[in-house]
Amino acid sequence: MNRIFVIARNAFREAVRDRVLYNLVVFVLLITASAVFLGELTAGHEARTIVNLGLSAMLVFGAFIAIFVGVSLVSKEIEKRTVYAVFSKPVGRGEFIIGKYLGLCLTLLVNVLIMGGGVSLALLYVGGYELAFSIWGSIALVFFELTILTAVAILFSSFSSPALSALLTFLIFIIGHFSASLRDFAENLGSGAAKVFFNAIYYVLPNLSHFSFITNAANGEAPPVSMLGGAFAYALVYAAILLSLTILVFSRRNFK
Repeated sequence: MNRIFVIARNAFREAVRDRVLYNLVVFVLLITASAVFLGELTAGHEARTIVNLGLSAMLVFGAFIAIFVGVSLVSKEIEKRTVYAVFSKPVGRGEFIIGKYLGLCLTLLVNVLIMGGGVSLALLYVGGYELAFSIWGSIALVFFELTILTAVAILFSSFSSPALSALLTFLIFIIGHFSASLRDFAENLGSGAAKVFFNAIYYVLPNLSHFSFITNAANGEAPPVSMLGGAFAYALVYAAILLSLTILVFSRRNFK
């Protein structure tokens, strides 16, 4: 367990050295500045606009961090041959993968917390006091979604090139948000093959619509505890399955 913690800490430090967290300054400044100008542009709906803009930007920023840092966590170690030094020590490949994953999740958690703080400050500035506190349930859902995306990125990076891994992870991100709609579309087509194909996509690929609550949050709603608990359990189980597959694939690679 201590070795996993050390690897996670080093992965977090590596992400910070890569200036991943520097985008937060730009994000917070843009959201805060928008609070000043959006009042005239949105006819008094500046708080709702800030929530929509802020949470959507948080998801997109976090997705790009999860994808581009996630796919490089393993491949960079292999390209620089530092993985040989790691495995020359009493470190298992499973510990290596889990440590890298937890390190990136910690990076994303810091990103999400700071971004959420920026959105809340912007809402407080325009007088959206209730929204400033009610959005944090939706922010938690965004983080849960990003933990799944991180596991997907690490899985692809364990056997593919960084460019292809990033592309595949991005496609999973897009399809995951529309898998339910695609399944409904297949039902309306009446094609048996289409139903089987899109049902397979719906059940095999992550259904990221479980974490979508941005529009509701903009209307002042907070996700119920049952939704938060279900989303957490779904993310935990799905990430565990993906990490198990990653460890299985990674353990078969020859680094001698």
